Amino acid sequence: RWFPSLPCKVLRRQMHGLPLEIGDTVQILEKCEGSCCCFCVGIFPSSYIHLKNAHVKNKGQFETVIPTEDSVITEITMTLRDWGSMWKQLYMVNITHWDLFHRLWHVMNEILELRQQVLVGHLTHDRLSDIKQHITARLDWGNEQLGLDLVPRRDFGMVDPDEISITELYRLVGSHTFTRHRRREAPPQASMHHLFLQMKSMMSSNLGEELEVFYSIYDSREMRPISERFFVRLNKQGLPKSPEKTERQCTLFVDLGSSDLRKDVYVVAHIFRIGRMVAGEKKSVSNTQYKRPYGCAVISVADLLTADFKDDHLLKIYSCNAESEWYQIHDSIIRKVSSRYSHIGLNVSLQLLHGDMEQIRKDYMRLFTRNVSITKRLGFSDIIIPGEIRNDLYVTLERGEFEKGGKSVARNVEVTVYLLGGDGQLLKGLVCCGSGEPGVDEHRSFVLYHSNSPRWAEQIKLPIPLEMFHGTHLRFELRHCSTKEKGEKKLFGFSFVPLMQDDGRPLPDGTHELIVHKCEETADLQDPARYLKLPFSKASLQPGNNQTIKNSKESFWIQSSLCSTKLTQNGDMLDLLKWRVHPDRIIDCLSKLKDIDGTEIVKFLHDTLDTLFGILDESPQRYGLKVFDCLVHVINLLQDSKFQLFKPVMDNYIENHFAGALSYRDLIRVLKWYVDRIIDAEHQEQIQQVLKASEYLFKYIVQSRRLYAAATGGQNEEEFRCSVHELFKSIHLFLSHESKGISPITHTQAVFLRSFPTVCCELLKIFSMREVANLARDTLSSLPALTHTDCPLQAVKLQCMAKTVESPLYVNPESRCVLLPVVLRLLHTHLQEQRELVLCANILTSMLTLNTPVTVSLKGEFVACLLTLLRQLKDKEYQQLLSRFPTKEELTSFLLQLFTVFRILIRPDMFPKDWTVMRLVANNVIITTILYLSDTLRNNFLNEKFDFKVWESYFYLCIIFINQPCLQLEMFPPSKRKKVLEKYGDMRVMIGCEIFSMWQHLGDYKLNLIPTLIGPFMEVTLVPQLDLRNVLIPIFHDMMDCEQRRSGNFKQVEAKLIDKLDGLMSEGKGDETYRELFNNIIPLFGPYPSLLKKIERETWRESGVSHIATVTRLMERLLDYRDCMKIGEVDGKTMGCTVNLLNFYKTELNKEEMYIRYIHKLYELHLKAQNYTEASYTLLLYDELLEWTERPLREFLTYPMQSEWQRKECLHLTIIHNFDRGKCWENCIILCRELANQYEAYYDYRNLSKMRMMEASFYDKIMNQQRLEPEFFRVGFYGKKFPFFLRNKEFVCRGNDYERLEAFQQRMLSEFPHAIAMQHANLPDQTIHQADAQYLQIYAVSPVPENQDVLQRDGVPNNIKSFYKVNHIWRFRYDRPFHKGTKDKENEFKVLY
Repeated sequence: RWFPSLPCKVLRRQMHGLPLEIGDTVQILEKCEGSCCCFCVGIFPSSYIHLKNAHVKNKGQFETVIPTEDSVITEITMTLRDWGSMWKQLYMVNITHWDLFHRLWHVMNEILELRQQVLVGHLTHDRLSDIKQHITARLDWGNEQLGLDLVPRRDFGMVDPDEISITELYRLVGSHTFTRHRRREAPPQASMHHLFLQMKSMMSSNLGEELEVFYSIYDSREMRPISERFFVRLNKQGLPKSPEKTERQCTLFVDLGSSDLRKDVYVVAHIFRIGRMVAGEKKSVSNTQYKRPYGCAVISVADLLTADFKDDHLLKIYSCNAESEWYQIHDSIIRKVSSRYSHIGLNVSLQLLHGDMEQIRKDYMRLFTRNVSITKRLGFSDIIIPGEIRNDLYVTLERGEFEKGGKSVARNVEVTVYLLGGDGQLLKGLVCCGSGEPGVDEHRSFVLYHSNSPRWAEQIKLPIPLEMFHGTHLRFELRHCSTKEKGEKKLFGFSFVPLMQDDGRPLPDGTHELIVHKCEETADLQDPARYLKLPFSKASLQPGNNQTIKNSKESFWIQSSLCSTKLTQNGDMLDLLKWRVHPDRIIDCLSKLKDIDGTEIVKFLHDTLDTLFGILDESPQRYGLKVFDCLVHVINLLQDSKFQLFKPVMDNYIENHFAGALSYRDLIRVLKWYVDRIIDAEHQEQIQQVLKASEYLFKYIVQSRRLYAAATGGQNEEEFRCSVHELFKSIHLFLSHESKGISPITHTQAVFLRSFPTVCCELLKIFSMREVANLARDTLSSLPALTHTDCPLQAVKLQCMAKTVESPLYVNPESRCVLLPVVLRLLHTHLQEQRELVLCANILTSMLTLNTPVTVSLKGEFVACLLTLLRQLKDKEYQQLLSRFPTKEELTSFLLQLFTVFRILIRPDMFPKDWTVMRLVANNVIITTILYLSDTLRNNFLNEKFDFKVWESYFYLCIIFINQPCLQLEMFPPSKRKKVLEKYGDMRVMIGCEIFSMWQHLGDYKLNLIPTLIGPFMEVTLVPQLDLRNVLIPIFHDMMDCEQRRSGNFKQVEAKLIDKLDGLMSEGKGDETYRELFNNIIPLFGPYPSLLKKIERETWRESGVSHIATVTRLMERLLDYRDCMKIGEVDGKTMGCTVNLLNFYKTELNKEEMYIRYIHKLYELHLKAQNYTEASYTLLLYDELLEWTERPLREFLTYPMQSEWQRKECLHLTIIHNFDRGKCWENCIILCRELANQYEAYYDYRNLSKMRMMEASFYDKIMNQQRLEPEFFRVGFYGKKFPFFLRNKEFVCRGNDYERLEAFQQRMLSEFPHAIAMQHANLPDQTIHQADAQYLQIYAVSPVPENQDVLQRDGVPNNIKSFYKVNHIWRFRYDRPFHKGTKDKENEFKVLY
C-alpha cells in the first residue's frame, strides 16, 4: 500500500469530492485518469498528493497507518502539528506569552532545518546521532513549555507501550523526567574545562614597533604558571601579523581542572617590543633589534565563569617601575602594588568551555572550522587520558649573576638557547617559544637594560622525540648587547646542561644552578665534545676541583620540568623495570612500588604488569606474596578518578598482552591464603584492599587458565576446578561469620560482595552457566541472616543481589531457576520487615524487565512491578490465584486490598502530570483486571453470600476510574484524542457498561447500596460522554423503583439526587446535553428509552414524572447560575440568576438549607457591587426565618454554634449596618426598635441604651443629610436567547445615583452585548417572544407611592416625604401611545391619545 501526504487543500467543489487538509493521510483504492478513489469514499486529483511508503497496523475498522520512515521524522511531523495550533493560541491569549511565542517559533524553525538534514541522508552515523539527540531535546523542551505529555523514547525513537514491559516503560519515562529536572535545576558539573582566547588587537594610538605577546594561565596562590605560553606577533599597528592564519591568533588552553577555576587564577599577558634598546632613541644610534619588556595585563579566570558565550575584553596594560621587577610584574598587578597603568589595552575574546575535548569539538564546531592552536597544561591534567603521548621538557630561564667584565656600567645580557644532539649537531625546529608559532632553531631571550643580575622568568618548550633524548644537551650562550652605533652582541660566556643523567634518568625537575664558562669566540663552541667533559652545574663540582673553572662567581639558573609518558625521573621505578640487572634488589623494588606516584605507574602500566608477572614466574614461592600485593596496589590505583580511564588499558592488556599461563595457580593460592586469615586477623585493611581488587584478580586468573588450557590442550582441568571450589569454600566460611554489631569483618564481607557479581561474570568464561549459578547461589545463601537494621551489610547484600539479577546469570533460563529461590527468599524477608524498599523495588523491576536500571522513585517502581505482573496474567492464572484463598474472609480481604491499591494507582498524584502514556497503560491493565474479577464477584458475593463492603468498594473503584482527568478525552487536543481512541478506545464507556451489567446482577440487593451510590452515580452521569450517559442514567430508574417498592415513595432518592446535583454542577460538571438527556425522549443505548419514558410506564408515574421535571428545572437554573458565575463580573444577570435559584429551592423544593446558602451568595454579590440596601433586604430573608428563642443552632457557613436568639441579633446588627450604608435609615429605625424591645425584655439596659442612641442618630441623619431621588426603568427581556430566569419577563429596575435613561440603557446593553434595543414602548407580539434572538425594551417609569398620608400631610419635612416617594413602591406609571379605534394610515394623530 502507498499512503500520500497531502501538500495542499482539496476543496469540496465537485460531486463525491473528498475534502482534505494539508498533512491528511489517505489510502488509495483505485486510480483512474488522474483521479484517485480513497478508502473514506471520495475522489481527489492524484496530482495533489505525494506518495509515501507505509504499513498498516490493526487492519480493519480501527487500522492505523504508520509511515515507513525514520521514527524521529514521524515524531517531528506529529509534534509540530500540535505545536502549530498552540503556537497561534499563544499569540492570541496574552501578551505575557509573547516570549514563549518567539522562542517556540525559533525552535520550530530549528527543528525543521534539522529534519531536512536527516531527510537528505548525507550524514555520518555519529553526526546523525548528534542531530537526533538535539532534535529530541528540543521536542522535549517544547512539550514541557506547552504542558504536553512526556514522550518515552529509546534510541531517539518513540516506543510502543504494548511492545515493552510496564517496568521498562516506567524506567524510560522516569529517566526522561530525571534528566529534564536535572537539566532544569542544575547542569552537570564538568570535570574538564578549556579556555578559548582570540587575540584581536592592541589599542594604542602610536606604537611604532612590532610586539610579541605571550599569554599563559598563572596561579597566584602557588605563584607559578599552570599552562604553556601562547605566542602572538603584532605589527606596528597592533594587529596580528598573520591574520589569515587563525592558529596564530586563536588558541585553546586545554585541560583545566575544576580547582583551576578560582579567583586567584589569572590569564596573564606579557608584552615585549622588538626595537631599539631604549625607546625613543635616535635612529643613528643603532639599527640592531632587541627584545625588550613593554607591559603586562591580567584578568581573573573567575570573571569568565558567568559568560555562556564568547565575550570581548579590554585588558589594561601596566608597566613596571624598574626593569629589575619585570619577572614579578604580574604578581605586582594582581597585588596592586608598584605598577603603572599605561592607558593602552589588549582587545581579546575569551570564553570558558566545559567538557572533554571530543564533546567540545561537537558542541563548538564553529571554533574549529579554522585552525586553532592548542596550548597544553604544564604537567598532566586531573584525568590522564590513555594513549596520550607527551615528551615535553619545559625550561625556564630564571636568572643570572654576572660580573661587569671591565665595563663601567652593568651589562645588557641576552641569552641564546640551542638544543644539540649527541653528535653535536643542532636539532632544528625543536625550540618552542609558545604555541601559535612554529618551533625554531634557537631562542633569544629579552634583554634587561644594564643589569648584571637579570631575572627573566622566561619559559620555553622542547618537544624532543624519545629516540633523540639520549645524548641531547642544551647550550646557553650569554652575550652583552652594546648600545653603541655598531650594536654588537658580544659573547662572553656559556652554560650547558645534559638532558640525560649517567644512570639513565632524565634531568630531574627543579632549579639548576649552571656554571658560566668563559668564552669569547663562537668558534670555541663548534666542537661540543670539548666542553661536555667539563662540569655543568655547581652541584656537580667535586670539592677541590674549583681550579678547573676560570671564574666560579658567575652563575646562571634555569628551572626544568619534564612531562613525559615515556620517560621517568623516578629511580625506584627504573630499578623495578630493570629488575633483571639487579636480581638481589627485587624484594626492595617491590616494597617501594607502593611509594611511587600513581602517575608514574600508569604511564608504564604495560611495562609494570609485565615486570610483576615476570618476577612471579622467576620464583613463585619467594616473590609470590610480594608480587600479589603489588598487583593489588596497581589494580586499586585504577579506582582513583584520576586514573579510572586506564581500566580499559588494563582490560586490553589482560586480553591481548598478558602471557602468564602459570600465574593462576599462585594467584589462587595467595588469594586463598588471605581469605583463610580474615576471621582471625586483627587488622582488616590489607585484606579489604585484596578483596576490593578481586574483580581484576579473577580476570587474571581466568585469562591465565585459558592461556594454559590453550597451550596444553586443557590439561589439569579438574585440578583447577577443585582449587576454585576450595577458594569459594573459604569465601563461604568467612561470609557466614556473624558479628555482633558493626565489626571490621562486616566491612570486609561488604567489600567482597560489591565485586562478587563481576567475579561471576568472569567465571562464566571458563565454567558452565549452571556451575557458576550454583557458586553464586551458595555464596548468597552463606550470608548471615541479620536482625539489626543498622548493619551496612543489609544494603550491600541487596546491591549484590541486584547486580546478579542484571547479569547474564539471571538472563539465562537455566541459571535463573537456580538463583530464583534465594533471590525471592531474601526479597520476601526484606519486604516483610519493610527494609531497604528502594533496592527491593529495583531488584523486582530488573527481574521483570531484565534491563539496566535507572534511578526512579520508590513508589513508582513497585507500581510498575505490580502492573507488569497483572498484565502477564491471563484468565487461567487469575483462576489459579483466586482459588488459593481457602476461605471467603481471605478472598474478601484480598479483593478489598486490591481495590484500594487500584484507587491509589489512579489518583492524579500517582504519576507526574505529563506521564499520560504511563497512566493510560496502567488504566488498561486495571480495566482488564476489573473485567476478570467481575465473575469472581458474581460467583462469590451474591445471594446469601452478599458482602456490602466488597460491592461498595467495587462500584466506588469503577466510578473513580471513570472520573480520572487523564480519561476525559473531550479535554484533549484532536490529535491526542485520536491516538488514545485508536489504541485503547474510550475506557470510560467500557467500565460504564460493566457497571450497568453488575448492577443488573444485584437484583434485590440493590437496596443495600441505596442511597450510598446515588451521589457517585450522579457524578459519573455528568461526564460529557453521550454513550456513557445513555448506559448509566437508567440506573436511576432502578433506584427509584427499588425505593418505591420498599418504602412506598422515593423521597430519599429524590433528596439525595437534588443535594448532589447542586454540588456537582457548581464544580463545573454537567451541560445542556445532560439536561436534555435526562428529560427529553432520546433513544438510549440498548433497549432503554429515555428516563422520562421509562418512568411513564410505572405505576408511580405521576410522582416519577414530577420528580424528573423538578430535577430538569433545577438543572436549568444551575446551568444558568454556573454560566453567569464563569464571567466573574457582578451584574444584574448574575444577581437575577441567583434570585431565581434561591426562590426555586424555597418554593418548589422546600430545601431551606440550600435556600439559605444562596441567600448568602446573593448577599455577597450585592456587597461586592456596593448595593447595600439590596444586601440588607437579602439578608433579611434569612432573618425572617428565625425566631427570638433559645433554640441551639449548629455551626453553619460563617456562623458559629450559638442560640437562635444570638444569631438573629447578629443578623439584625449586620442588616442595620448595611441599611445605614445605603442611607435607608427608616428601615434601620424599625429594626432598632425590635432589638430594643428584646433588650428591654431581658433587662439588658446597656445594649438598650446603645440601641436607643443608635436610633436617635438615624433620626438626625434623616433630617440633616440629603438623599437623591433615583430613576426607575421598566426592562423587558424578550426572545429565546435569554436565560430561563429572564426569558420573556419584565422587571422594574431602580437606577444608580445620577443615572438617567441613556446611561441605564447603555449599562444593560453592555451586560447583554448581543441584545437588540427596541425603540418603542408597545407590548411585543408573539413573534418577538419566540424569536431566536435577544430583545431589550427599556423605558422610564414613575413610582406611585402607597403611603399618601405622609405625602399629603402638612408640616412633614421634605426630607421625610422624599423617602416615601421612591421607597416601598409596588406600582409604577408609564406613558405609551394609544390609538382609540382604528389607526388612520393617513393621519395617525387623529385617534392618538
